[in-house]
Amino acid sequence: MKKIFIIAAAALLTFTSCESFLDSQDYTGKNSTNFPSTNEDVDKMVAAVYKSCFYGPFQGNNLEQYFSVANIMSDDMFGGAGLGDPWWQALDKLMYAQTNQMQDLWTYAYETIARANAALGVIDNIADSLTRNQTKGELLFMRAYSYYNLVLMFNNVPFIQKAPETVAEAQTAPAQVEGKEIFKHIADDIYEATSIMPSYKYDGWQKLPFGKVTRWAAEAFLGRAYLFYTGFYGESAWPKTDGSTIDKSYVSAALKDCIDNSGHDLLPDYRSLWAYSNQYTAKDYDYVKDMIDAGTCYQEGNKEVLLAINFQYQSAWSNQLHLTNQYGLFFGIRADGNNQDDARYHVGTPTSVYPFSIGWGCGTVATNLVNDWKQAEPDDPRRDASIIDMSKTALDPGTFSDAVELTMYHQKKITSVRSSGGTNYSWSIDAMGSSGSGNYQASNCTPLTIFRFADVLLMYSELEKDATTLNRVRARVGLPAVAYSEQALRNERRWELAFEGSRWDDLRRWGIAADALSKQTGSVMYNQGQKVNMTYNNYAARYNATEGFYRIPKSQIDLSGGTYKQNAGWEDDAANQFAGY
Repeated sequence: MKKIFIIAAAALLTFTSCESFLDSQDYTGKNSTNFPSTNEDVDKMVAAVYKSCFYGPFQGNNLEQYFSVANIMSDDMFGGAGLGDPWWQALDKLMYAQTNQMQDLWTYAYETIARANAALGVIDNIADSLTRNQTKGELLFMRAYSYYNLVLMFNNVPFIQKAPETVAEAQTAPAQVEGKEIFKHIADDIYEATSIMPSYKYDGWQKLPFGKVTRWAAEAFLGRAYLFYTGFYGESAWPKTDGSTIDKSYVSAALKDCIDNSGHDLLPDYRSLWAYSNQYTAKDYDYVKDMIDAGTCYQEGNKEVLLAINFQYQSAWSNQLHLTNQYGLFFGIRADGNNQDDARYHVGTPTSVYPFSIGWGCGTVATNLVNDWKQAEPDDPRRDASIIDMSKTALDPGTFSDAVELTMYHQKKITSVRSSGGTNYSWSIDAMGSSGSGNYQASNCTPLTIFRFADVLLMYSELEKDATTLNRVRARVGLPAVAYSEQALRNERRWELAFEGSRWDDLRRWGIAADALSKQTGSVMYNQGQKVNMTYNNYAARYNATEGFYRIPKSQIDLSGGTYKQNAGWEDDAANQFAGY
């Protein structure tokens, strides 16, 4: 496994909102008039932004990334985890458990924005036009992506357009701005990024390192943001700050550019997208053994991936776990009892749960998803490719003494995957040629996909109201073609992209969130080993009160001196706090 870790250079140089900009004395020979001047300078500058954007929120060991939220808040997952984890269960119910819940998402989004602003202020120092446009596009993307996540999470947030130029500017709190207004600035950035970034065709990540933002990822982001804005706000076009708009034809053309010219494509086998089909695991996992001879085992950086977060491998626990794939840990199967890890997780035990590894058990799969899927598409092979039914394994729900909201359905896509028959906690150990069995908290470095080609095909189908590209996705898994309809498109997105962070905002932009969330009430689950039904019945009321926007962390309102206002639906702290089971 060849790991090119983009953020390594960030340890050598970082930007903050006012570093190197408020002090006119040149201490190092590098300043805003001559930096960046070399490729090494460019790499260091951009690496600092990547570090904040994609790795920063992991530092609090709480997975406060929007991707996590978008999965848990949707109708396809419950909070799950254990008795001591009300943070997760609260998210599922549109409530909060901790006063400053989601503080890290806020903090590192603004750190990303500050670093991107600083870098964009000196971007014209790059002499080579291709390098300058590629780099500027990456920075614009990450600034827009950070604002996008902030707005989808909190709606009314501070807006900072550029690095401060004076001490007074640096000490002045930015104004809180309505999310719909910030969307205009997101439009500016992503429009410019898609206009200037070079059209480097997919070449197995030779020209650009795997994990870099490309023109194709920017076009996919354009499609996603346009569909959310126009759907959620009920607009026909997406306005920019200069009064012009991004319309459907522009977005369709951008997605068509990605489809026709990117070099990306669907993989022939849907299972190839997920780490459980890697060559080291497949030899012991009957479900994917056939893929070895077929040559279709999982490969990171495959041609379907437009953008992924690339992670670091660590053989043992450390204080740098935020550089590893913590999704695999948090969304791993919760071991029963006292985090036992026994033969039931290894090859050789009848109905073993192998190759899926242990973790905190967050994001248990909602039974309503499984039931809806079986009813609407009974022969869809993606269901078994995406979900393990643990009731058919050696695991006994009655022994999970501290687990809650345990449905006995678990997703296969973002959980940790073992190898060597279960001896190794992560397949990454074999892939990296490491010795020992690794550490279940530290050794997973499977990349996390943010955008992939199938999503582009489905967005294009939705915009054009044409089933051609939708049926291309269905054909990959052997399903018959269907005529285009709104319901067919919605179903296809739900099945194809399950647990990939898109469902929550699809529900919001389609205007069906309240009804969809309510279907979770009554679901069968296990709390502390006891079979129960989900009794929470306030999903629709909480969604209607909040529109899906979350509570602004109290610390941020306090820091503003009370000038920042709390979001609608969150005014009554006591009523909206989840105390746990």
